[in-house]
Amino acid sequence: MSRAPSHRMSRAAEVAAVRVKICGITNWPDARAALDLGAAWLGFNFYPPSPRSISPAEAWDIRRRLPRSAKIAGVFVNWTPEAVTALSRALSLDAVQLHGDEGPRHVSDCAQYQEVFKAFRVSRDFRVSRLARYSAASAFLLDGFRPGVFGGTGRVIDWVLARRAARYGRIFLAGGLSPRNVAEAIRAARPYAVDVASGVESRPGKKDRAKLRAFFREIERANRELAGDGRRHRAA
Repeated sequence: MSRAPSHRMSRAAEVAAVRVKICGITNWPDARAALDLGAAWLGFNFYPPSPRSISPAEAWDIRRRLPRSAKIAGVFVNWTPEAVTALSRALSLDAVQLHGDEGPRHVSDCAQYQEVFKAFRVSRDFRVSRLARYSAASAFLLDGFRPGVFGGTGRVIDWVLARRAARYGRIFLAGGLSPRNVAEAIRAARPYAVDVASGVESRPGKKDRAKLRAFFREIERANRELAGDGRRHRAA
């Protein structure tokens, strides 16, 4: 079972290539396009109020057509650990993303059976020290905050705060990312991965091919810049 590192990231990890998670996948063509462009993770949203929600049957129809190498995370909001684990096993998910008010014990219970990405809605008074209580998580996803909304807010978070949060484990940076700002976000936050849904859509639940391609181009550009910074640092 994977565990999130509790130590501060080394410089080698800090300049590693940033991965991409495309969330809110609702159909096979979008899943295939995201993978073809280089997505490391796809996200299936099982929160019914979300416009990107997908049923377990629809998720399985996509999952069974994907290559075995494809990594899938299921997004859950305040499900019991037993229900999360049961659906994760039924759909052969690679990780579960807990995007509600789940506490440390909830995360720990789920982490006995699969990787757990614990999501946090980052408000102005958010303290990164909260993450220390969730050491069972494999990674932390930092998303924009809007009262009463569990994700998908389109609100940008404090990228410098996200960089500080990396001392507690791997960071998936979310919140208002798009082709226009993702390279800048990566330079500022240096996350393990970026997570995007609405920023690459033509409408909720439907990905836009041009936006997807532009998003990945910006990721590649940012990764080249980070690699160049790392080489210059080592040379110095």
